[in-house]
Amino acid sequence: MTPIINNSFKIVSGNYRSRKFNFPDTPSLRPTSGKIRETLFNWIQFESHNKTYLDLFAGSGSLSFEALSRGAKQVVSIEKDFNTYQSLKKNQALLKTNKISIFNQDALNFLSEKSVQTFDFVFLDPPFNKNYLPKTLKALSKGHFVASNTKIYIESEFKILKNEVAECLSTNIQINKQKKTGEVHYCLITLL
Repeated sequence: MTPIINNSFKIVSGNYRSRKFNFPDTPSLRPTSGKIRETLFNWIQFESHNKTYLDLFAGSGSLSFEALSRGAKQVVSIEKDFNTYQSLKKNQALLKTNKISIFNQDALNFLSEKSVQTFDFVFLDPPFNKNYLPKTLKALSKGHFVASNTKIYIESEFKILKNEVAECLSTNIQINKQKKTGEVHYCLITLL
């Protein structure tokens, strides 16, 4: 794994391009690299503007703030660690935006309440080696956070298998794109 330099990341593109954000030292925090974020947003560039996003393991906020930079309508970010949550709130204040709502909560607890809305995009970058992915996918479906045409971006320590994800979501899916960079597997799926 590449070491984190100076605990910061830069926005790749959009309204906040090259804007630098800091984040605290937190065990298991792995900000999505600029290269991977660029790939992800290239995959969704023609459908990402004015959409709603749910970032369940927000961490440094690199995915949430990149989505904001590229014209998100609304971003909901969930972060369990209090210091990391406070850092996200500071970065939100720097942007002076009300298009992001940040909650200091465990992702699975957040998903245990039925959602009043479905999201266009969901970012799933949970801590590795903790088996969060199957539980999180099941909770997303059960809580009505996703619907037909919702796209889910997943980062994982292993290759994403279509049948396993479809089973967790109790629906058919399509894997739109899948890549591996270093030790990180990442993919974009669409619910059918």
